[in-house]
Amino acid sequence: METTRIVMDGTRLTCSEVARAARGDVTIVMSPEGTERARAAWRVAREVAAEQPVYGRTTGVGANREVDVEWEDSDAHGLRLLRSHAAGAGPLVAPEIVRAMLAVRLNQLAAGGSGVDPGVLTALADVLNLGLLPPVPVYGAIGTGDLTALASTALCLLGERAWLAAPDGTQPRGPGFRLRSADALAFISSNAATLGESALAVTDLRTLLAASTGVAALSLLAVRGSEEPYAPAVHDACPHPGQREVATAMRTLLAFEQPAPMRIQDPYGYRAFPQVHGPALEAAAYAEEVVGREINAASENPLVDVAGRAVWHNGNFHTAYAGLALDAARAALFQTMALSAARLGTLAEPSFTGLYPFQAATEASSGIMILEYVTHSALADVRRLATPAALGSAVLSRGVEEHAGFSTQSARATTEALGAYRIGLGCELVAAVRALRMQGRAPAGGPLRSVYDLSAEALDPRVDDRPLDADIAVAADLLPGIARLLPAAPPPVP
Repeated sequence: METTRIVMDGTRLTCSEVARAARGDVTIVMSPEGTERARAAWRVAREVAAEQPVYGRTTGVGANREVDVEWEDSDAHGLRLLRSHAAGAGPLVAPEIVRAMLAVRLNQLAAGGSGVDPGVLTALADVLNLGLLPPVPVYGAIGTGDLTALASTALCLLGERAWLAAPDGTQPRGPGFRLRSADALAFISSNAATLGESALAVTDLRTLLAASTGVAALSLLAVRGSEEPYAPAVHDACPHPGQREVATAMRTLLAFEQPAPMRIQDPYGYRAFPQVHGPALEAAAYAEEVVGREINAASENPLVDVAGRAVWHNGNFHTAYAGLALDAARAALFQTMALSAARLGTLAEPSFTGLYPFQAATEASSGIMILEYVTHSALADVRRLATPAALGSAVLSRGVEEHAGFSTQSARATTEALGAYRIGLGCELVAAVRALRMQGRAPAGGPLRSVYDLSAEALDPRVDDRPLDADIAVAADLLPGIARLLPAAPPPVP
């Protein structure tokens, strides 16, 4: 049972909770333990900075790391840093990504490695609970720190930049917080925006991959396919965890059926479904594990070590793990979407469905013909977006920051790829339900019958030639509900 409160303590935030904080009506609560960790780190950071140089607190940043900040200039240094770095460009990112960023940064600060003034935690929680949004442009980060996004947030807290207007056009007033100059870098040294979008993406990925199994089972039923490829002996012989999970799910969904297969073996879209969809499940599970670890990590540079009463200059801000995990997930997503497109092809074939070509009302009608075009258009985008973002790099700040993993771009590409995948899978769902209706058939029972009933109730039953754009949109919107109807399975072990 989900509660309406999410407690931020810096240690146990999940990707699904980030999604709820970004999209749902929840209250964000700071744990006393998280606040105390932040307060202890703040004290240690001040003590260490009084005794030795600390990057960003007593020095400049980037190539200016060797430049000491004069004592009389220290109050202005942090403000200059925020103003100079709040310079993103392009359209603003979606509000849910901004909220995810705020939730992740709040939780990271509670991990107690930043040394930032603990009053910031209360201010960020208030921002989330009041529904305020700082302006965050899409361009400005490359996976080594969301400096522009967080600097913009800091300027909003300082009152130098306005929060975004509410949907009704009113200009909200938010909780002001006078961020100390020495805390400026400590606040913005994070990949919270990248990780927030990543958390949303992996949550949606797990949902869509679960729904895919239900849709594939409906398609198998519609083409009178064989259950033989899902037999336990097949997957005991090649025991990949994800493959086994998919085969088990298919057997569960088809348990109420008594199929009489029409062919000695089916095309790859059915026969190789566990072997192709399984890697996508494993990639998604690994990506969720990586992102979950990152959103509960102290990723700041420098890192405040309270126990050792020290400050460590480091590279925890670099999110290569998250970017590479998402790159792999998109490659796997393309493979499983290609099988969905292949199954859609069989649903248009009379030899598989026993219907007119394209499930048309008459032999000369077009029926669902256009769904294949829509699917392959979406598939082409997923293929394009599957190019690994990690193949890029950059040398910045006069050569002292000589690498970038572009995990920010990987997260963005994953969000876009999932949007295209939803469309393609929605097309398959439209075709599978329509074929079963025209055949006068339906699943016999169990969760697959629930999936069919949910879909059949929402989808237009007419089979005359007409625009199918509304059908596709409805089917795409049904996918999260379909995922919830399916039996829960433990995540595969990567």
